[in-house]
Amino acid sequence: MGKTIAKNKKAFHDYHILEKLEAGLVLEGSEVKAVRASRVNLKDSFVRLVKDEAFLFNAHIGRLSTTHHYYTHEERRSRKLLLHKKELSKLKSAVQRDGYTIVPLQLYFNHRNLVKIQISIAKGKNLHDKREDLKQKDMKRDIARALKDY
Repeated sequence: MGKTIAKNKKAFHDYHILEKLEAGLVLEGSEVKAVRASRVNLKDSFVRLVKDEAFLFNAHIGRLSTTHHYYTHEERRSRKLLLHKKELSKLKSAVQRDGYTIVPLQLYFNHRNLVKIQISIAKGKNLHDKREDLKQKDMKRDIARALKDY
């Protein structure tokens, strides 16, 4: 992976991440400029399969003030994901199972300066799972603090 542009930290809090995939993203010119300026938010975004194609919904890519209004893009439009047929069939079979969903984890540039998105097959966490994760995180932080002082 190359330079990370945006991460979806909420996905790790709300879901058990089962399998990760890399996908390309179809963007317009003004969107690519905004991505290079890190004007991206993946917080409430999700991936849905429509007619055997994957689309990213509700991802916010902001406008740049230097872009002419004629060439600007809609900030929360749906964006097509570029995946192989095998990957699409894997995603389709996973979504048909109960409680599984597809969430974006991070947006980044790969080694050839192409915009890629890391998506994952995930299962939603219950409230007690979230609490357990917070307890584990606090314990690790306390241990790290104690070792630092030691």
